[in-house]
Amino acid sequence: MKNYIITVNGTAYEVTVEENENGAAAAPAAPKAAPKAAPKAAPKAAPKAAPAGGTGKYRVEAGAAGKVFKVEASVGQAVKKGDAVVIVEAMKMEIPMVAPEDGTVVSIDCHVGDPVEAGTLLATID
Repeated sequence: MKNYIITVNGTAYEVTVEENENGAAAAPAAPKAAPKAAPKAAPKAAPKAAPAGGTGKYRVEAGAAGKVFKVEASVGQAVKKGDAVVIVEAMKMEIPMVAPEDGTVVSIDCHVGDPVEAGTLLATID
């Protein structure tokens, strides 16, 4: 017999599974609710220094909620309209956030791994 605690939608159940003579699991006994343990609080991440707000006249913003996967451009780099500046990963897809106009990257306002919401400023271009 093996005992397991299985949590479903926040409710913990204690389940006992018996093995028959062939080594296969026999039908488990009806689960009974295990005593609930207090949920553990997620550890708080150390606050990151906020990047300086961009000063360029063109903004590159996140088109969807996700996380910064890759920063393709760097400050001072010349970019053409449509060049990828930052790649955002959303729903297991890599989505390039592109330069809206030709120009020079003035600021990169994100870091790889940063969570972003739609509309979050990622970079600015002049």
